[in-house]
This record gives sequence, C-alpha cells and structure tokens, in this order.
Amino acid sequence: MVRSSEQGIPAWVYVGTLFFFINFHSVTVTGAALKQEAALDSGATVLNNSMGLVQRMETLLALGNGSDVSLRVQTINTDEVKVIQAHSLLLTLQSDVFEDLLLSRNTSTVVLRETPECAAVFDKFIRYLYCGDISLRLDQAISLHKLASKYHVWGLQQGLTQYMTQHLSSDSPTGHVVGWYNYAQQIGDLVLRDSCLQYLSWNLSSVLQSGEWGSISEDLLLSLLQRSDLILQSELELYEALEAWISQNQPVSSTVESALKAVRYGMIPPQHLFRLQRQSALMLKYYESVRDLLYLAFQFHAASPIQLAKYFDVNCSIFTPRNYLSSSWGSPWVINNPTRDDRSFSFQTQLGPSGHDSSKRVTWNALFSPRWLPLSARSTYTELGAMQPTRTDGGRPRIIVTPATSSPDFAGVSFQKTVIVMAKQQGKVVVRHVYNFHQSTEEAGDFLVDADLQRRASEYLIDSSLYLHVIVKPLYHTLLVARK
Repeated sequence: MVRSSEQGIPAWVYVGTLFFFINFHSVTVTGAALKQEAALDSGATVLNNSMGLVQRMETLLALGNGSDVSLRVQTINTDEVKVIQAHSLLLTLQSDVFEDLLLSRNTSTVVLRETPECAAVFDKFIRYLYCGDISLRLDQAISLHKLASKYHVWGLQQGLTQYMTQHLSSDSPTGHVVGWYNYAQQIGDLVLRDSCLQYLSWNLSSVLQSGEWGSISEDLLLSLLQRSDLILQSELELYEALEAWISQNQPVSSTVESALKAVRYGMIPPQHLFRLQRQSALMLKYYESVRDLLYLAFQFHAASPIQLAKYFDVNCSIFTPRNYLSSSWGSPWVINNPTRDDRSFSFQTQLGPSGHDSSKRVTWNALFSPRWLPLSARSTYTELGAMQPTRTDGGRPRIIVTPATSSPDFAGVSFQKTVIVMAKQQGKVVVRHVYNFHQSTEEAGDFLVDADLQRRASEYLIDSSLYLHVIVKPLYHTLLVARK
C-alpha cells in the first residue's frame, strides 16, 4: 500500500486515481462476465482480482491513507464521539446526501449526529460504502436501514429490506418481527409491513408462546384479532393469550373491550365458555362488555344452525372459523418423496363449530398428485386403439379434497378447505404458504404452482418430504330474513 503522505502526492489525486482504477476494474470484471464466451472463443483469459481489490479498499479505510475528510459522529444525548477518516470522492459517489454535506463544509471535519443505535453501527455503514458488503445481526437491521435511508444509499436500503423479509423466522432472544413491523409501519414500507403481518398471522401459535407476544402494540393486536387467516390451535388459545397480554400491558379499558369483542366466542365449546365465565378474572371484570356476544354464542351452540340462521346473521365473524390446527378441524399430512406417485388419505372433521353439530363427523378424502396434467394434455387413443404416450414433465402438483359421503346435515353449510404448506427456514419449521379453495371447486388451482419438488433442497420440502396440514372450515349461511 502506497501512502500518499509519504510520497508527497495530494490526497485528491491519490483517491481519484484509485477510484478510477476501481471503476475501471468493475467495468472490466462486469463486462468480462457478460462477454466471457466471446473472450474464450478468441483465446483470451479473464483474470478476476475483485477480492483483492476489496481487501485493499478495506485497508484504505482502516488506515485512513489519503484521507481528506474526518467524519465526527456524535451520539445524541451523550458525550460519546467517534471519528472516521474517510475520502470525500468515495462518499460523494455513493451518497448525494454526503455530497451536499461535503460541498457546504468549511473545514475538513463533518459533524454527524446519530442515535445511539445508529452510532453503534456507523462503522459498518461506512465500510459498506468502501467494500460493497456488510455483516450484520438481526438487532442491527433497523439501525442500518435508518442510516441507508438517511444518506440515500438505496442499494443498501433495498438489500436490508430483503434481508428482513427473508429472516422473519430467525431465532432471537426477545424476538424481532414485531419491532420490524412497527418500524415498517412508521416509515411506510408496505412490503415489509405486510410480510411481518403475514408471518405473525400464519405462525401465531408459536408467537403466542414466545416473549415477543407481550411486546405487540395495541394497534397490531387489534389488527390481528380481526383476521380470519390466523393459524393457531384454537380460539380458546387465542383468548388465553389475550388475557396474558392484557395482564402484562395493562391497556386502557376501551382497548380491552375492543379486543374482547373481537374474540370469536362461537368457536369456543360451551363447556369452556362456562369455565371462562366463572374462572377468568378478565371475563369477570369485563363481563358486561361481552355479555351479548356470550349469549349469542350459547344460542349458537344450543340450537340447530338451520333454525339459528332464520333469525340471526350467521355470516358475521363470531360464527366464522379461523385456521385451527386442532384435530376437530383437520389433519396433518406428511408426503414422503412427493414426486414419486399419487397419494391419498382420509380424515374426519366436526360437521360444524356449533355444539349442535359437535357429535357429527364428516369423512374427507384427500388426493395428492405430483404430476397432474390438464385433460387436453393427457394420453389419447389413436384409430388403431393404441395409446399415444404423454410427457408428464409439464405436469404440476395437484391436491383435491372431497367429502366421502353426502348428508342432509350439509344443508345450509358450505366448506372452505385450507391447505397449509410447512417449510424449514433458519432451522425453524414455519408456514411457507396457505392455499384456500371452496366446496364448489374441490381443489386449489394454483397449488404449489411455483414449487420445484424435484430439487431436494426445495424451500417447500423438509428433509425431502412435503409437510401439509389440511383444514376444513364449515361456514353457515343465513337462510331467511330475520323476523320479529
């Protein structure tokens, strides 16, 4: 490494020459990647020393060779100061914010004021501007994203958003998804916000058992309670988790009442409702707020759904199931070697969530085909009776769920089927995708349409097996207009 101070070369000449070399090297390497075939045809050989160049850039930053600007990073509300020797040409080419700061300076020092969290990772941020890569932990993502946004380093900002979206399932001591959701909501990043909300909804059972549940904000809590796509063991599990959240956070009464009114009491068996009325301190305190909902739930469990539908709107949320994983609503299904051949299995569910239907069971048949072909692409017979072979390479996975029998009890009830696909991410089993389809179609048209099940390392497989959970949600229909 040549030190400009030792050679008597002005700093701007040294850095400008070096950056020209970087740009030239980058162009030749990128161009070589695009024109590699032509180069090889002409007998040329492409040499790539990009790693060595990055190492030299890192050394340049560490030693401050040729530095012409000092970044004085002051931590807000503290006396802590961090000084970084940098090069104005590099900073201005990476960030228009730095360009404005450096053009308006009167000295060789630029003072920057950062929060403690951002000041702690400022070295990493500057290193990215020199080397183009960064190492980070889950708890550093927001701080680096703030710096990338503040200084308009858009490539880093986009990379961090992608990192957070892909690491929602990673383990952390206190959890991180709720914090990322709140940050995305604050800055208006809808993609990251919706990704966090979907992860929390689809993996709610594990979230309820984690320390992260207690950190959920009131707005996020109420938003989750309104959703029908929550995946959890039962509505009772949700009520008990809500009780724990309220005990820990002590929100105002209006928030408690709104949360309690969002519980779907019709989905809780009557024996558990009786217990909550007598043993739940939360229920005893706020009984008057939910008394009418409890009364409606008991009517729902006591009467025939057909009779109830004559007088009440049974299409409201209290009578609408969420995605419950308990055995009354569906069954897990592990398919080993899912590309081998067709598979089938049978399972039973409760006819409906009403206590009136709790003893009635519906048997379902599920068929999985790894290479289903549309009718137009299937084998056909020639005039001589010989079957024309059909390639199955273009087939796609298919799943069909149908009732094994029909019954008069099905009157006034339709069945929504939900197929949950599990996956392993960062060593944890999480929900990868959810497919919904109704009785009239019997199958999900886009089921695993983008999945590559042939690849052993497919993100849809766990140890080369396809892990599914099939849920059947009975939905009652209002038959007659309510009469007085």
